[in-house]
Amino acid sequence: MKRTLLSFILAIGMVANIWADTVIEGIKYALNDDFTATVTGLDDPSFTGTITIPETIKSYGNTYQVVQIGDKAFFEYKFKSVVIPNSVTSIGDSAFCDCIGLTSIDIPNSVTSIGSRAFNKCTGLTSVNIPNSVTSIGEGAFYGCTGLTSIT
Repeated sequence: MKRTLLSFILAIGMVANIWADTVIEGIKYALNDDFTATVTGLDDPSFTGTITIPETIKSYGNTYQVVQIGDKAFFEYKFKSVVIPNSVTSIGDSAFCDCIGLTSIDIPNSVTSIGSRAFNKCTGLTSVNIPNSVTSIGEGAFYGCTGLTSIT
């Protein structure tokens, strides 16, 4: 009986993970019950090109709007640039922390909050465009960005 129950619990856990997280075109997402998605990382952490996050993704027959870049989503990744869609409203804590290859970022008008340490130690970051829509920037959001010369 205990073995059967354990097998059942493990099977449910595996199914729940399949529905909770998905990878589409190399980008990892957490799928939310309200048909929104949160970016949680890349399938290949060594990727060095440009990441283009789409406004919507399709998974399991449903369409999800990409609304958030999650906490530590790209922590210590090596890519050079990222295109953030207008559907994203928040950038989580440490979302781009230690992304030393990242040189510039344009934050879309849809973003209202940037988390603590969001771009911490992005030493290659030289310019940032922050729109008027941003009403909250967390502590140390750009701490250690030693190459940062332009903030608009």
